[in-house]
Amino acid sequence: MANTNLNIRIDENLKKNAEKVFSSLGLTTTAAFTIFAKTVVREQGIPFNLSLNPSYNARTKASMDDVVNHRNMSKKFNTVKELMDDLNAEN
Repeated sequence: MANTNLNIRIDENLKKNAEKVFSSLGLTTTAAFTIFAKTVVREQGIPFNLSLNPSYNARTKASMDDVVNHRNMSKKFNTVKELMDDLNAEN
């Protein structure tokens, strides 16, 4: 199978950050994009969800709103059990 070149334009910082991730995974940029392209062909589409309106559940939306508006962000726990009880509590 013959190889060919693919030239793309990408933000310099995005490229550098992506290369760091690829390197951490033991991949070159070429290998990472080859994996992406092979997955596109195998799946016959982009291998992740592309959405303008992600569908988050009510709990996630409320948590995101709390973070954006700095609410309920300063709870302190003395034990892991207290944390887990709070996380698992029915609100």
